[in-house]
Amino acid sequence: MPDFIQAPDAIAAVEACLADAVLTDAERRELTATLREARPLEETLRRVRNRAFEIARAHMAQGYAGLQVVTWLEGLMRAIDGARPVTAATPGLAHFSPGDACLQAINQQLRSARHSIDICVFTISDDRIASEILAAHQRKLAVRVITDNEKELDPGSDIARFRAEGIAVRVDRSSAHMHHKFALFDGQVLINGSYNWTRSAAQWNEENLIVHREPALVQQFYAVFGALWAQLG
Repeated sequence: MPDFIQAPDAIAAVEACLADAVLTDAERRELTATLREARPLEETLRRVRNRAFEIARAHMAQGYAGLQVVTWLEGLMRAIDGARPVTAATPGLAHFSPGDACLQAINQQLRSARHSIDICVFTISDDRIASEILAAHQRKLAVRVITDNEKELDPGSDIARFRAEGIAVRVDRSSAHMHHKFALFDGQVLINGSYNWTRSAAQWNEENLIVHREPALVQQFYAVFGALWAQLG
């Protein structure tokens, strides 16, 4: 595979447009044009995205406003998406509870992932899901978990178990709640909805979960995850 230097302007363009943590429309269009010429395309886009999050984390540590950095990341994700060839839209698939449909959809994605899993949920206490998360970690996937401190110590919470096994975990300890319920798989699949990752959600609650593969939507959630990860680090 050709080295990333085969797209010599890509990283430089990302770093230049984040110098002031602002991505103008003109900068975004220029970055999209640069990325379209990069080869291999998907590898370049993956590395640009990873570098962008590194830079964003550094800026958050230096005191830049979180909203400012998130806005920049959202613009960059649109630039990355714009660099990809236009393909037919892939419809999302909806699942509902009570019942095991949402549980099975989550576990299917956990089992199918090959490189990375990024989880951002209010609480995790369903051992059937926790076991699949641990199995993914044991397969050497890059697993990251963001959760809320209110549920961290609840009976049945699996967060302490994840930490003990070496999974990267960050917790929102603010007075407000980190109430998201989404996860990203291999940078290509998003699951999102009201469904809490608990047994009660499967057995009793009226909940929903949608599996998305629309690149623009996935990238927007990646931007939010990256900003939260940096903020809570």
